[in-house]
Order: sequence, then structure tokens, then C-alpha cells
Amino acid sequence: MAQNIIQLIVGWELVGVCSFALIGHWWEDKPNTDAALKAFLTNRVGDVGLLVGMIVLWGTFKTFDIDVINTMISTNPGAHHLALLVAACCLMAAVASKSGQFPLHTWLPDAMAGPTPVSALIHAATMVVAGVYMIARLYPVFYDGFSIGTSSINLMAFIGGFTALIGAGLAFAQWDIKKVLAYSTVSQLGYMVMALGVGAWTAAIFHLFTHAFFKACLFLGAGSVSHAAHHTFDMRKMGGLRKDMPHTYRTFVISSLALAGIFPFAGFWSKDEILLGSLVGQQNGYPLMLIFGCAVALMTAAYMTRVIWYTFHGEFRGHGHPHESPKVMTVPLWILAGMAVLAGAFNLPGPVLEPIGLEGLAHRIQTYAEPSVYLNGLGLSHPDPSLTMALVGLALAVSGILITYLYYWRRIGLHGLTERNRYARRGYTILENKYYLDHLYNDVIVETVKRPVAKWANRFNQNVIDRTVNTAGETARDVGRWVYKWIDQGAIDGSVNAAARGADSSGEGLRSIQSGKVQNYGQLLFGAAAVLAIVFVIVV
Repeated sequence: MAQNIIQLIVGWELVGVCSFALIGHWWEDKPNTDAALKAFLTNRVGDVGLLVGMIVLWGTFKTFDIDVINTMISTNPGAHHLALLVAACCLMAAVASKSGQFPLHTWLPDAMAGPTPVSALIHAATMVVAGVYMIARLYPVFYDGFSIGTSSINLMAFIGGFTALIGAGLAFAQWDIKKVLAYSTVSQLGYMVMALGVGAWTAAIFHLFTHAFFKACLFLGAGSVSHAAHHTFDMRKMGGLRKDMPHTYRTFVISSLALAGIFPFAGFWSKDEILLGSLVGQQNGYPLMLIFGCAVALMTAAYMTRVIWYTFHGEFRGHGHPHESPKVMTVPLWILAGMAVLAGAFNLPGPVLEPIGLEGLAHRIQTYAEPSVYLNGLGLSHPDPSLTMALVGLALAVSGILITYLYYWRRIGLHGLTERNRYARRGYTILENKYYLDHLYNDVIVETVKRPVAKWANRFNQNVIDRTVNTAGETARDVGRWVYKWIDQGAIDGSVNAAARGADSSGEGLRSIQSGKVQNYGQLLFGAAAVLAIVFVIVV
């Protein structure tokens, strides 16, 4: 809730630091520290865009106040279009890294190395939604910069829709239940960014709100399953757990239905608003985004049904005897599952509530969360509820569930296709290797940059640093030798030795006086007294 850009940047970075520590919680294992470091470095790439974008905004409007910037844009649209386009593009880099958008989404599945409650926290309600929230807070920047109100395609909408699509595809190729949910998070974040890209501000925030409940429940449910399956997240070592874990099973199914967008669960209402926003848009509509959204709706229902089959149905494929988790784990699951059912009521349209006399509760998020101060100035419109679009979204979700049910439960479908067809096998291999993006980043880009940098650093070390150190050492050695020869041996030792020789000679001379005769001593005393008397007379 930062009121100015500086506070936003500080909070943004603190979230990143905390996430780094949480992901690397089990630091004794190198894969965990590697995952934390990957998340940290990937987000630093996006942070460059964040800083540049904020500098552009300050340079354009001479203020750090977010409300002032938004108001200045909404009251004078188009006046700073080029600067806002540059700022929006830079800020999108920050959004891509923090909220797992293509092509900087690769860190997010690896973040599953952290404990399951950490995964629920990061992937449901904190770090990954920070980018979406930042777009919502600075929405006039993106609305004007990307010309959302007058275009049928823009960078933000395309990145969001494409991310939603590829994230859903990757979820099908995962056997780790937490990674399925991680790619699902990538996909749903893409949904939110796409919604903001098509002008559906309220729908995006509404989906951010509902998603937090059912996705947190799913992650904690995965942790409960792992607890019963002897600390494994591999779905191939699960199965048949619905009998032994009834509470975990029921809450997991409820949250999966909400994620799939099945009526009347929370996800149905928020996802329907996004699809409707893509259909209508602000002026021309966004047909490509609508296609992406519909495809993702079908795929989401399908891969979550796959998870339920492998985890809870069939025969148990693990070791030991699974059992239900204690109440300290199941009670939070039921609370979150309850919100996965009821959270959609916070922004229900009026026609839905009128028959039961609750029309006064309609559009609560639009009423209380939407920043009308500047969004109204942009001319942002809200489409009327569409029963047709709702039925289309519901039909897609049901179709995804039905297709997966027939494939796994009834064994109807193209089983063994990847073994028989080389194109299907290649497609699945691409999904298994995550579109080779990690290979591109680590083996191509990083190695291409790292190798010449390492060579240059080695040459600099050998020719500059080592040579400087060696020259300094040799100079110090030569100076030491000169000091030893001329100062220590010549001056100091020479003076001491000369004094010693003088003392020795004086001693030899005085020894001759010590004859032992009293008359000689008397003569010396008389002579000394005479000399002193003469000196006294002369001086006085």
C-alpha cells in the first residue's frame, strides 16, 4: 500500500529478500540453495526494469507520489504517451520476473524447494502477485502506454495470455504435485496480467483475491498428502488416498473445482469476468486473448483432474500405510476450502443477487477496491454480465474434466500416443524440458557471457592485480635489503660499534691511572683543582 515510488521499491525488494531466505530454507542441500539463488538473480534482472521505469516516471512528472502520477495521466491522457510507453515496457520486465511471466517464469517452479507452507505463501498471496498488484496501482501508466483502450492487442495482454497458455501446458508434463501447482500459478498469474491488458481491472483483482484461497488450499493439501506418503511429492508414488485421507481429498477437490472455474465456486465468477473482459474489451475486444483464455480454462480443468486421479484414485503405489493428517493441518484446509466456495460472493453481479433480495451486496470489489479517482478519468468501462459467456466458460471447464475422466477412469482415448507417434513424442519431450528455456538461459546465454567474462577476469587478475602485487613485493624486498645494508649495518650498528670502541679505549687509558699509589691520586686531585680555579678566574 505504498503511497510513493520509493516505498514501493523498498517493499518490492524486501519481498524478494524474504523469498530468497524462505526458498533456501533447507540450505544444506545444494538444489535448494540453487533454487533460491535462481529466484534471486532472475528477480534482479527484472529489478533493472523497475528502477529504469520509476526513473522515467519521476523524470516525466517530477513527483514520487503514485496517486498524483495516476491523476495527472488520467486528466491529460496521451500527453506523455512516449514516456509512458517506455516506462510501461520497463515495468513489464519487473512484472515478468516477480510474477512469473514469460520469459522470466523459470524460477517459480524451482522455488518449490522451500517448505510447503512457504510455497503456499509465495505462490498464493505474496511474492508472485506483487507484479500484478503493481500494475493495478500504476494502471494509468500501462493503460496509456500500451493504448489499452484503443487497441485489440498489446504487449501486456499478449504476455499474460501466452504465459497462461504455456504454464497450463507445462503442468501436464509434471509428476511432482507441487510443480503442477507451481505451473498452475504461472498460468493463473498470466490470466490476471491478461485481464489487466484487456482493461478488465476489477476482474484481475477479483481473480487475484479468489485465487489466493483455493491455491493456498491446494498447496497445503499437497503438503498433507506428502506427509501421508512418507515425504514424497511424486504422484507416481501416491494413489488411492481418498479412502485414507477423506478431509484432504474433499478440500483438494473443492479447491480444484474452484481453480477449474466450476459453478458456483469462487474461481467461476472471477474467471468468467476475465473471459467477458477479453470478449468485449474497451472498444474493439481482444479475440486472440479470448481464444487463449478459453483454451486455458479447458486445460486447467484437465490437468487438475489428472492430479486428482494420480493422487487420490486407483491403488496406492507408495510404501507403508498412509493416514489422514492431524487437525492442525486439516482445519486450515477446511477454512480455505470454505473461502474457495464463498469468496466469489464478494463481487457477484446484481442480477445474480436480486432474486434473493441481496442486490445491495453486488460488485463489492468494484465498489470498494477499484480506484475510481483515476480509472473513471480513463473512461474504463465494465461490461454487463453475460449468461452466454458464463455458460461457455463453464462448458469448457466441464469438458476438460470429462475428457480427463474418460482418459484415466474409463481408459478411453489415445493411450500410448507418445510411444507410437514421433511428433507426439517430440511434443511431450519439449514439455518435459520446459520448452528448453532453462537450457537457453544456462547453457547458451549464461555460458556465452560467462566464458569471455571469466577469461577477461583471469587476464586482469594475472596482468594487473598479480603483477601489481608482485611488483610491490619485489620493491619492498629491495628497500628492505637497502635499509639493512646502509641504515641498520652501516649507520646504526656502525655508531654502536664506534661508541663501544671509544669506551674501550677510554677504559684502557684510565686503567693506567689506577696505580694504587696515594701520591699519584693526590697529584691528580691537585691538578684538577688547579684547572677548575683557573677556569673560575677566567669566567668570573
